[in-house]
Amino acid sequence: MSEVPTDLKYTSDHEWVRMEDRGTMVVGLTDYAQEQLGDLVYVDTPEVGATFVAGDVCAVVESVKAASDVYSPAGGDVVAVNENLGEDPELISNDPYGNGWLFELAPADPAEWDELLDSEQYEELLEAGV
Repeated sequence: MSEVPTDLKYTSDHEWVRMEDRGTMVVGLTDYAQEQLGDLVYVDTPEVGATFVAGDVCAVVESVKAASDVYSPAGGDVVAVNENLGEDPELISNDPYGNGWLFELAPADPAEWDELLDSEQYEELLEAGV
């Protein structure tokens, strides 16, 4: 079974979200998502300064199997991206909840955090085969 840390929130599209002390949200792909994708070959992260609403496509990851869209878990502005993924997209596979993060978002409405799935809800989603 895929690793599901309890200190993170999740989306039904298999992104994880960590709230930082400064109020920003760090976003990445879950262990389940990277397992489904297989060997990653390319990551297209959003531009710093880009603005999204929750559910917008904001990044793309490509593997030897397929390309997959990444959706913004909340509305807001991108304040940082993981520049290391350009040279080493496998960071997502090797460390999905650490060095494999995708981008950091300054949320327009921090209350959107409360709308994300907790670890138990996300595990139920995985068990349902979604």
